[in-house]
Amino acid sequence: MNSILIVPAITAEVELLQQIGKQSFLETYAAVNTVENMEQYLQENFSIQNLTAEMTNPNSEFHFAMLNTQAIGYIKLNFKDAQTDRKNWQAIEIERIYVLKAFQGKKVGQQLFERALEIARQARAPYLWLGVWEKNTNAIGFYKRNGLVEFGTHTFTLGTDEQTDLLLKIDLPLSK
Repeated sequence: MNSILIVPAITAEVELLQQIGKQSFLETYAAVNTVENMEQYLQENFSIQNLTAEMTNPNSEFHFAMLNTQAIGYIKLNFKDAQTDRKNWQAIEIERIYVLKAFQGKKVGQQLFERALEIARQARAPYLWLGVWEKNTNAIGFYKRNGLVEFGTHTFTLGTDEQTDLLLKIDLPLSK
């Protein structure tokens, strides 16, 4: 596979972000959730209005994974009050790490994760954390292989279904 580049996303690319977000979310979760809950979640969370608000939040960052000129995934990072769970405002959250199914297993997620680690270290965050659905065993395995450990749970609402996310983190000791 050609070299993947991780580049910052800009607000003008909101429609591309929406397309990748919807497609990857459907590819990952449609088979194990109801059509109604999926439609409600996608409509509420991946509208152009909602994504634009997220992209213009100064405490969130989006980065695309690019293969040549094609966006094949993205990551969303949250800082301070943009985090979905307020455990530690100095920490950084990965809210989304999405890779299109055709490119999974090709180290794209790994490169996005490594970019998140780099950003968190540069920010001198005490740890990087995320929530992952307790039934998403592939993602849980990926994160645990990368050194994340469970430190709690929180509720993730998909349509009308309240699901449990495991909270995972990796401590980032400050270098001397």
